[in-house]
Amino acid sequence: MALRSQLVSVYVACRCLLLSLLLSSSAAPSGAYASSVLQPYDLVYYSGVRAYFGQEWSRAAELLEKSLETRQTLLSVRRQCHDDCVSAGSHALNKLDSQEGSLWDLWMLDWVQQRAECLRFCIGRSVTPAGQLPVSTDIEYEFGTRNPYNFLQVTYYNLEKLQKAAAAAYTYFVSNPSHLEMRNNIEKYRRMKGVTEEDFQDRELENEKHWVLYDAALQHEASSDWVKAADKWKACVNETLRQMEECRVQCDVASQRMPEDRGTDSADSVFEKAAALSLSLLSCRQYCVTQVATRPGRISAQEDYLPTQLEHLHIARFKAADIVGALRMLRSLLLFYPSDRDSLDNLQLYLETLEGDTESQGAQPVQEIVGYISRSLEEKKLLYFGMENFDFQFIDPDLWTPEDVVPESLRESWRAEKEKINKKIKEGEQVEEVDDSGFFSGGAVHQVGVTITMDDELLNGTNRVVLDGVMTEKECDKILQLAKEAASVGDGYRGRRSPHTPHETFEGLTVLRAVKLAQDGLVNQSDALLLHELGERVRVLLHSYFRSPSGLFISFTHLVCRSAVAGEQEGRLDLSHPVHVDNCLLEPQTKQCWREPPAFIHRDLSAILYLNDNFDGGELFFTNRDAKTVTAQVKPSCGRLVGFSSGPVNPHGVTAVTNGRRCALALWFTKEKLYSDMEREEAEALWAADGHSKFKKEEQETEGSSATSRNARSAQAPKEKSRGRGRVTGAKDEL
Repeated sequence: MALRSQLVSVYVACRCLLLSLLLSSSAAPSGAYASSVLQPYDLVYYSGVRAYFGQEWSRAAELLEKSLETRQTLLSVRRQCHDDCVSAGSHALNKLDSQEGSLWDLWMLDWVQQRAECLRFCIGRSVTPAGQLPVSTDIEYEFGTRNPYNFLQVTYYNLEKLQKAAAAAYTYFVSNPSHLEMRNNIEKYRRMKGVTEEDFQDRELENEKHWVLYDAALQHEASSDWVKAADKWKACVNETLRQMEECRVQCDVASQRMPEDRGTDSADSVFEKAAALSLSLLSCRQYCVTQVATRPGRISAQEDYLPTQLEHLHIARFKAADIVGALRMLRSLLLFYPSDRDSLDNLQLYLETLEGDTESQGAQPVQEIVGYISRSLEEKKLLYFGMENFDFQFIDPDLWTPEDVVPESLRESWRAEKEKINKKIKEGEQVEEVDDSGFFSGGAVHQVGVTITMDDELLNGTNRVVLDGVMTEKECDKILQLAKEAASVGDGYRGRRSPHTPHETFEGLTVLRAVKLAQDGLVNQSDALLLHELGERVRVLLHSYFRSPSGLFISFTHLVCRSAVAGEQEGRLDLSHPVHVDNCLLEPQTKQCWREPPAFIHRDLSAILYLNDNFDGGELFFTNRDAKTVTAQVKPSCGRLVGFSSGPVNPHGVTAVTNGRRCALALWFTKEKLYSDMEREEAEALWAADGHSKFKKEEQETEGSSATSRNARSAQAPKEKSRGRGRVTGAKDEL
């Protein structure tokens, strides 16, 4: 143990020297930085904020943008210098395996010094001395929460650069999804002239590629497209490893703060500082797992992020008939959890499937995963050694760490902490589902001829209802005829033939488009009026049944028809619409539902009014949050209305339409007037202009309130800084 302690002390002392050389670069002669260009990005940022509060909008925009650019360039310079200096001192490094005692120490110091000198010189060519110093925790928080974009969206608005303002607002909202003001600003930008959906770009998307791939892989899984799912999971694993490596490099190269001096000049104090610096570096590397596994805007990381991807990947490859690939991924997963019962059972299955193919049965884990785990375990051993001998604090970010890595003296507390985490996870899985929507099913239904066919009890859920008799057969026929004459392929989905499956075509029609077609004499005007009136009919019914304590406003209405594509139904395993939740992003693996864009977070109540039943499939079904356990199914028929709260208590999907054409009117409602359907209001204004007395009267009655509301939306343009996050898309959801 004494020898091991001595070697560790030498190691941390050398690492201290490396970091000290990096930190002392600001004291080098000024001539060494003659070509330096990067100023401290925190200084540039503060200058931009001062210009912002001074309402110097052009200067504020220039400086805030420069602070973002400078920070990104600094990271790139560090990365490039790290790569350029990897081989520095390699001759000395190669000597370490053959040297012992003092010579080993000298070669170690030589290697560290050469590498540090290379980094110091390389970074110094592009960054000023002040620009190399560590920034404050306040600045780290500002950029970590994307607050520069918060200032930029107001700045660009005042400069009347609305496209740039929309992009800045959207980028900020992505990292701050619960910020109401920014969410409202985004909706206002969306309604402004000259702003298109393409303007709502996440400018930090480069750092989120692994999450984009993760979500795409889940989407392909939901559609049972296993080949594409496997490709996306593989890309996701590679991108996750790349992001973690990038994070680790920044830990290695970024300037570090020296530990506080405890007031002693002894050699022990020097070694303590060396140990603290080295262990802090190792800890930074370990926490890269947490950083990469945390979605923007979320507080906590997704547990077992990389092992989860490997699990999905081996299953996807198996279902895509790539057994050898599945075996390699499974053996990679077993490196994390070598005694997992399910994984071992799957291993046996794969080996039996490959029986007789000795070469394939010997498929080994992916080398990148082998290296990742080996390196991580070595770092953990040093960190736990530091906890035991240097009073260093470290919380292991991984659940898969084997017990034998932890020193005996720490195992009892380690086991207790792990048990606490496992208990918390189990409790989270057993939490009873509670609907906090503010709706309470069971209210009266006043419309003559409408009956309650299924309630919460029969639908095995909360705030769910099926009402029959909402439309007559004649009304169903009129709307079906309207859909036949006017519905356009992919309407609401940017022209895609079908937004969810290649085995069906998708057609849609909005109220506003129906009105415009009626004005042009292309469809029957009474049919367009009926389409509009049905929305109000459903609103009144559901407002009463769900006993909404506040007003209920129509957020969007969409006449939707799905048609089975002939010759493409044999062996079909996908859904017409995968399981989802209307106002949050469902993660079946974690059973979490994140209320953030691209989910339509303003939706409070959902409804489907069916028009026909002469087709096969197309049933609505509800599930638990696992997206697998079906709790209820509803078969469509003319005049049947399904209503339910839009939140996480009601995950739902639509079974495949395998024959015929399924048509329904999809409606969403909100308790916030701000999000009432603007297209619907525009349609009513067109009707009123044409002389329809009904809408003239409604317009006069609401002239004071609704006009004031609309003016308020425009007047409340962003004038001051706000805080917020999200990923908003323009596509209309449907059921």
